[in-house]
Amino acid sequence: MTLKAILFDFNGVIINDESIHEELIDEILLGENLRPEALEYKEFCLGKSDRACLKDILFRRGRVVTDDYLTKLIEAKTQAYQQKLEQLETLPIYPGIEAFLDLIKTQELAIGLVSGALRGEIELVLQKASLADYFSVIVAGDDLEASKPEPDGYLLAVDKFNQSLPNLNLNPSACLAIEDTPAGIEAAKKAGMQVVGIANTYPLHMLQRQADWTVDYFNEIELDRVKQVLT
Repeated sequence: MTLKAILFDFNGVIINDESIHEELIDEILLGENLRPEALEYKEFCLGKSDRACLKDILFRRGRVVTDDYLTKLIEAKTQAYQQKLEQLETLPIYPGIEAFLDLIKTQELAIGLVSGALRGEIELVLQKASLADYFSVIVAGDDLEASKPEPDGYLLAVDKFNQSLPNLNLNPSACLAIEDTPAGIEAAKKAGMQVVGIANTYPLHMLQRQADWTVDYFNEIELDRVKQVLT
């Protein structure tokens, strides 16, 4: 199967914003009269959607909340996230991402994004970082009921590619996913994709247990080697 598409995660792969999200989740918990706990964000939130993250944390704390209430919490967090980004002089985009995207384009591979982040957050960052034009398909948390580590987002991305580019005739086995968390790697694997684990959030040795390839930086991803494996 020939490599045809590369799918990126967003938080922790394109933008280094996990500390911002953790701060905002902590603020939500304080607003709920709950004390944030060390390592709770890492256990329940990394690689997952805000809805899954908050639902799991609140349930662990003995709180059962309605979907409507969760939606209000997420909307408030999204507004706060956008405000924090507007205050930054420079977005914390990971180095090497634009050069890697240019390399993918020269090899005429399709480029997509699969994330639990909300579409508004993704589009804001991509526009401000001048990266939006690279991505022909975006699957956001708004599009999904199930969060990573379920494969739904990756499978939906394949469907969207085939709707917008029918001549691509894309199958999951012709895709490479780039992820930074065990939950994200598991989601892509369940979808039937090869995965590069990039050590932005977890140490390299932890990702090696799950991913097909592991790297510290984008310029270490060898597309020629990937193509050989997928041929």
